Amino acid sequence: MAGPSRDSDTSVTETAALITSRLDNKLGEVTESIQQLLAAEISELHGDAQLQELLHDTVVANVDTFFASIRHNIPVRNVEPPTAAMEYARRLAQREISANALVRAYRLGHRTALKAFIAEIRAANLERQLSMDVYELIEAVSFDYIDWISQQVIATYQAERDHWLENRTSLRTLRVRELLSGADIDVDAITEAISYPLRRIHLAVVAWCGESSDGDELTVMERFAQKLAESAGAKENPLFIPVDRVTAWAWIPLGAGAAPDAVARIRAFTETAKGAPSIAVGNPLPGIDGFRRSHRQAQDGRAVAIATGAAERQFTAVSDPGLSVAALLGDNVAAASAWVGEVLGPLASPTEGDERLRETLRVFLGAGSSFKGAAEELHLHVNSVKYRIGRAIERRGRPIADDRLDVEVALLLCHWFGAAILD
Repeated sequence: MAGPSRDSDTSVTETAALITSRLDNKLGEVTESIQQLLAAEISELHGDAQLQELLHDTVVANVDTFFASIRHNIPVRNVEPPTAAMEYARRLAQREISANALVRAYRLGHRTALKAFIAEIRAANLERQLSMDVYELIEAVSFDYIDWISQQVIATYQAERDHWLENRTSLRTLRVRELLSGADIDVDAITEAISYPLRRIHLAVVAWCGESSDGDELTVMERFAQKLAESAGAKENPLFIPVDRVTAWAWIPLGAGAAPDAVARIRAFTETAKGAPSIAVGNPLPGIDGFRRSHRQAQDGRAVAIATGAAERQFTAVSDPGLSVAALLGDNVAAASAWVGEVLGPLASPTEGDERLRETLRVFLGAGSSFKGAAEELHLHVNSVKYRIGRAIERRGRPIADDRLDVEVALLLCHWFGAAILD
């Protein structure tokens, strides 16, 4: 069977161009119907007057470009993307409107434009076969155009979003560091600049993790920070600041009702979460001073946690007994190690046996020298505790009554720094 003749192809092309020329006179009507549909179907595109005007120009430019490709038989690959369409994609990225809304807009606009073509083809009273051939041509070109322009605007959207987020994060980081420096600030202006409510109770977090093969560490930690905020009972989003590829700072804004048990709730969540990064948290503290102080506390907690090297703790809170004291000596572990050796003598030896004795003595002293209290905390028989305490004093080589405070501090340092201070 012979295929369509060249004359037939020419007739279809010419008729399609004629139909499109007739629609040119209705360009305003077609554009208005598309914009009304987008406003009704995609709530995310409801913007201010300026954005709505740019949307209108984008619709006009796309329809005009598509019509021109039909009228003049211009291959889609030779068409230049409309400037308004590219700028509209950038504005949506800057306002953090989803790319899905942008793609839906093109699909819905495509459907409305095809309806306009169908109506015009019917109104032309063409021979049935020619009508079908003209519609098939217009449909094919329109699908090619939508596929092509969608790729163009999404690429522009993603590039602008990456650039925008990078700049916004950089600006936010600068403002946060300015805030942490102790400089006098305008609370309301900084609140707006960093998009975080400073007139709250703040729980600071420092998070860190090992490097992964996909380089997605910061994204993982940011999502985890959001989950931490939810577990703590926060009603507003946390502030997340990347420090480097594997380290980040965060602040969780809390109400008065959620603050008292926020650390305990975060601890419980972290210890059961799979793949959680290591975190150190400060105390929940109010206002600007609390924002700064809680952060310093979290930094101290991290310093103590990482001082042990490979044996990093997954969760560290400044409210943990003895951590604040340990943090004071965290920058000079070598000197602290020598002092611990002097205070504890042979009891400071890095053996499993001495470690058990040190821990028993630490708990015993922390319980007010109560054998019963220590036994309950350690889940041991009272006689076992008495035996270990006797052995610990024997290993030390002298009683603990005269310098009990020194012994308690030395035991706390051993508890927190472990092998790092015993070496």
